[in-house]
Amino acid sequence: MSLIMGLLFLLIVGYYIYKFIEVIIEMKNEIILPITEEDISDIRKYPQKEVDYPVYSKQRVGIILYAFLLLFPAIIIIVGMFFQMDNWYLYPMVVLPLTYSTDVLNLFAITKDGILSGNSFIPWKKIKSYDFYPIDINHRYYGHSREVNDRYELIIRSKVRRLSCVVTSDDMKEKLDRLLEEYIGTSKQRD
Repeated sequence: MSLIMGLLFLLIVGYYIYKFIEVIIEMKNEIILPITEEDISDIRKYPQKEVDYPVYSKQRVGIILYAFLLLFPAIIIIVGMFFQMDNWYLYPMVVLPLTYSTDVLNLFAITKDGILSGNSFIPWKKIKSYDFYPIDINHRYYGHSREVNDRYELIIRSKVRRLSCVVTSDDMKEKLDRLLEEYIGTSKQRD
């Protein structure tokens, strides 16, 4: 039982490692948006902080932190399997931080192959729809920062997950809408 559970959790960690490598590889591809300083200032992963450029030098701290976050559970599980420890019930607690680490990388970028957001990459063919939601007094981000009040939250839905970012200007909203419409073709705007 211990070996089976160890392999199961090692597969889960392996999936996260695979997705991380996919993001690292996609960061090498041509970035369509954001490319200028103005674009960077108009997109936020968190309401209080602008995204970082989608290049290795600007994402270095997040990449190193996430790599350690991935290696730690992998090493614990492998050591537990190697020494045949029967503490497999502790593996979920070791893997649990990975489920909450989606935004370790302060990253949101549109590439020619898809969208990079945090530690995930979604190809264009897997994206189902997107919406712009106004950040009004009833929105969860309202009041976090003056720049995000009365702006928009972009939510992108794929077959499995959901990505979001805050858009702080009407020009950026139009750019994103045009790009997403071009690549996806379905939009639902809520103004």
